[in-house]
Amino acid sequence: MYLYDDIDQRIVDARVREFREQTRRYLAGRLSEDDFRALRLRNGLYLQRHAPMLRIAIPYGMLSTRQLRALADIARRYDRGYGHFTTRQNLQLNWVRLEQVPDILAELAAVQLHAIQTSGNCVRNVTVDHLAGVARDEIVDARVWCEIVRQWATLHPEFGFLPRKFKIAVSGSPADRAATFVHDIGLQARRAPCGETGFRVIVGGGLGRLPIVGQVIRDFVPWRDLLGYLEAILRTYNRFGRRDNPHRARLKVLVRDWGIDRFRDAVEAEWAQLRGGPQTLTEDEVRRVASRFTQPVYEPLADLDFAEEPRPFAAWRRRNVHPHKQPGYAAVTLTLKRPGVAPGDVTADEMTAIADLADRYAQGELRVTHEQNLLFADVRQRDLPELWRALRDLGLATPNAGLLTDVIACPGGDYCALANARSIPIAEAIQRRFADLDELLDVGDLDLNISGCMNACGHHHVGHIGILGVDKNGAEFYQLEIGGDQGGERPAALGKVLGPALAGEEVADAVARLVRTYLALRESEAERFVDVVRRAGPEPFRRSVYGDRDQERAHRPRSAAA
Repeated sequence: MYLYDDIDQRIVDARVREFREQTRRYLAGRLSEDDFRALRLRNGLYLQRHAPMLRIAIPYGMLSTRQLRALADIARRYDRGYGHFTTRQNLQLNWVRLEQVPDILAELAAVQLHAIQTSGNCVRNVTVDHLAGVARDEIVDARVWCEIVRQWATLHPEFGFLPRKFKIAVSGSPADRAATFVHDIGLQARRAPCGETGFRVIVGGGLGRLPIVGQVIRDFVPWRDLLGYLEAILRTYNRFGRRDNPHRARLKVLVRDWGIDRFRDAVEAEWAQLRGGPQTLTEDEVRRVASRFTQPVYEPLADLDFAEEPRPFAAWRRRNVHPHKQPGYAAVTLTLKRPGVAPGDVTADEMTAIADLADRYAQGELRVTHEQNLLFADVRQRDLPELWRALRDLGLATPNAGLLTDVIACPGGDYCALANARSIPIAEAIQRRFADLDELLDVGDLDLNISGCMNACGHHHVGHIGILGVDKNGAEFYQLEIGGDQGGERPAALGKVLGPALAGEEVADAVARLVRTYLALRESEAERFVDVVRRAGPEPFRRSVYGDRDQERAHRPRSAAA
């Protein structure tokens, strides 16, 4: 867990005072709506469908139990008693009152939290592999490098008014668990043959209206040059990125229009001017940042064998418990995906109870994942049965991590003013349809993502099954995509639209047909849904959803068909 130093705290406290005065002037009529909009967005405050929404930064997803209890208390006193964890490892409060936001920010600052740059055309919250620091395959602890990037990007005088929002993800392992190929910049740790540590740099990825998989701009940047190279990319984008059309202002459009070679040449020319400058990292600076992180205390333990165990516990351990680099320890996912509850939602009482469990079993820390779940990173294996029972009593031991009902979804039309359709009812219908655990386990790994509009906050483009809400003459319909993948052991890929949009009540049945087709086509249990789509193509899946409709249309009288 990163602990603020005096400079960190002074920056956050100054921003609270600044925004309090800006809010006072706006409420007094001395700032126009247009003038205030840019100010509130840079402090994470949106105007949603029903009420203002405050987006709170959780840098690279790390939380202490003190911070989680503070978030629970704020949710009780200033909101409606719950919060929503997002795919950018943030927390959103959907029912705040504008005049109280400065007070909320002050309380966040008291526990080393803030909402700086959670919106606006700037570098947003840097995200990371949720297993950073405990993964057996990692090259570096990516959290340290996320913090270095955060400190560089926060209130950067040159990059506060970029052409559009800017997102960075960091993976410290060869297995990309941070979806680096669908960010403006993705960083993947690498080790050169000589032993030097550096980063593979990917640019131009992103979802939304124009989904694009990023491209490698440089296969290896030495760690000392990381910030200089990032600055060269940002300067090139800031200078040449389009500002005339917000839908074409992202870095991915510039890279697409120029081509990766031309963009690389421009970045390399800029870097030639920056390399060796004041942003060059030193060993002392990296040690300084790393020293601000609390370190877990590990006991000398051996890995345990859970050969004889109750079936419900075994299912949970199989899906929600992950290997740890330290013998005798494990990482544990708390899936926030339960029937009747919006994906990513947690009540204030649940936050408090989770904090109590993290103090008891996870050394007082937890993490938010970009799959909208929580993670206890440092759990003794001998404590797993007791932790499972405690989580089961809270309704947080659903053994579905990575399964079909571990749905990623944006808040959709129930909250967001931009949404074309609701996401939450679709997620609930799918979770009800696949409530049988044996069926889920038989289906195996399957990512299902839902977005309420083309902004793709639910990352539907990279779901094995993606669902997009669309508007048809004022009615809510849903478009299905299949074959997407956020990357990892296999290349990142964008899903392909399967056919015409469906009414909301048809979606769960359509997903069931896709699953049945997959089970009929797979050649082994190890072959995932997305692997079958890549091997067999989308056509058998399309027929499973639309075949009856096509047949009816073909046999319908011409006048009726017209």
